[in-house]
Amino acid sequence: MAAAVDFKQRLQQVIADGGHQFVKLGVFDMDGVLRGKYMSTSKLLSVLEKGFGFCDVVLGWDVADELYDNSSFTGWHTGFPDAPVRIVADSLRQLPLDGETPFLLCEFDGAAEDLCPRAALRRTLSRARDAGFQVRAGFEYEFFVFDETSESLRAKDYTNLTPLSRGQSGYSVVRATQNSDFYRAILEACSATGVPLESLHDETGEGVLEAAIAVDEGMKAADYAAMFKVCTKIVASGHGKAATFMAKCNTDWPGQSGHIHVSLQDASGAPVFFDKDAPHSMSTEMRHFIGGQQQLMPEFLAMAAPTINSYSRLVPGFWAPTAATWGVENRTGALRVIGGSASSQRVEYRVASADANPYLALAAAIASGLWGIENQIDPGDAIEGNAYECAATEETRLPATLWDAAQRLRQSRAARVMFGDPFVDHFAATREWEEQQFRKHVTDWERRRYFEII
Repeated sequence: MAAAVDFKQRLQQVIADGGHQFVKLGVFDMDGVLRGKYMSTSKLLSVLEKGFGFCDVVLGWDVADELYDNSSFTGWHTGFPDAPVRIVADSLRQLPLDGETPFLLCEFDGAAEDLCPRAALRRTLSRARDAGFQVRAGFEYEFFVFDETSESLRAKDYTNLTPLSRGQSGYSVVRATQNSDFYRAILEACSATGVPLESLHDETGEGVLEAAIAVDEGMKAADYAAMFKVCTKIVASGHGKAATFMAKCNTDWPGQSGHIHVSLQDASGAPVFFDKDAPHSMSTEMRHFIGGQQQLMPEFLAMAAPTINSYSRLVPGFWAPTAATWGVENRTGALRVIGGSASSQRVEYRVASADANPYLALAAAIASGLWGIENQIDPGDAIEGNAYECAATEETRLPATLWDAAQRLRQSRAARVMFGDPFVDHFAATREWEEQQFRKHVTDWERRRYFEII
């Protein structure tokens, strides 16, 4: 209660000092899209403690605002009522290009809480705490930047786009300096928004950047990741550019990842994964955590690779895993053990793509690991060398399509235990919907391949 009072007083002070008449509120939907609105400060202060209503259509449509016809939670049959929403108390910040307007993050409450992505992660973190663990996590994102506007993207039908830079330029200081105004804008915007970046650099490919976000407590790490994507898109637009976190937007270049680094601490803050006397300094808990991640990766994949495009990234030889493999300091596997010291011992969950909802991707990475500890699942021997040359087993093979991934999630007993039936049923349905929308369309590849010859 004291924390709530302190937050209300702080918010009142910010509003009074800035003379703000409006604030901006937002909630992340199933796909990780930030949906929100402006609200008068007088209205905000009146609903701060009890929450307010937000149309539940936000949980009932896709990225194109098309209504799901295969979900029972909301729809024409329910009349799209308001769902209760609560304001996240420690989320006060500002968005780029929005002046000094305060921004507050929200979560769905009531029945909608069962489906809310941020709430799904919160429940997973609570499960970790009940088991005596604190979660530490950090995200890395690769993303493409183009010298295009929203208008030019549509005029070009998203083809033949001009990248921010040409040619191979991974880690290029020259390229970064040439585009330093844009780089600094991202760095400064993230700092002002409370997103702690550790690094930002050019990656391999034309116009590809990579950002590493500082490690923090699990929920803060996901909030940072979600807000980083929002900030980057806003900054790019303000500089006459377009940034995309599609998993793969160019056939010739590797896909864009959203790698997640995870470690556990005990209730006192001592590292759980480190054992100096064990091979690779891996404690028994770390082995079991990886064992659970490995075993459940095929079942939870839809949460870490949630779009049709995600599966174009998961192909051999393009720096993305094709099976639930693990190795020590091996970037060809799905799980990379990083050792060295008690403070640095962690696992990198490399299967997640940049297009994933960070709350759900992190929930999948943590929940599967906790399942491994609870059930004492050993991952077996680490792979050595090129993981792509290791034949996948029935247990380690990843689903090849979003539809298959959705079916694995639906059938997963572990998913239903960890996330609940309402979430699993709804999220699987939204992924099936996404696949169905894709099947309605004819691609350029199909026309080029079949039009004349068939």
